[in-house]
Amino acid sequence: MTETKKPTAPQSAEILPLRAPRRCANCSKETVRAFYPFCSKRCKDVDLHRWLSGAYAIPVVERDAGNDEDE
Repeated sequence: MTETKKPTAPQSAEILPLRAPRRCANCSKETVRAFYPFCSKRCKDVDLHRWLSGAYAIPVVERDAGNDEDE
């Protein structure tokens, strides 16, 4: 009987990231996968606090109820 050898994977394969590395949104240190897009739990919590305290706001343009041109 003849033995067939299975192809082996290259030993020095280079793993490339799917996207370019980004810096932490708060302190600009390198990000950590577990806390992405932040570098640590602390920076993640600081950002959450800013959202909950109202430091961040999404601008909204309010329309007058009486001036609807669609109707």
